[in-house]
Amino acid sequence: MTSETPTESRQSADGITTAYTVTGMTCGHCEGAVTEEVSALDSVTSVKAKAASGQVTVVSTAALDDEAVRAAIDEAGYELTGRAA
Repeated sequence: MTSETPTESRQSADGITTAYTVTGMTCGHCEGAVTEEVSALDSVTSVKAKAASGQVTVVSTAALDDEAVRAAIDEAGYELTGRAA
């Protein structure tokens, strides 16, 4: 089981921005797979995945359920290790 350190999401005019750390992404295809799965979650308006840093930034209209995000990333074939600091 991984340790998750919660951090606060940032709210702006664009919505609520939450950053996550994901392991296993190595290329553009990986970024696309994660983006596709996380984008399907309710209230998600934008996803930016960066394989080089392992960071996935999600903008949503409502607070996200971290377990739903974890399940989406798992479905894409990668592992959510927690919220990014």
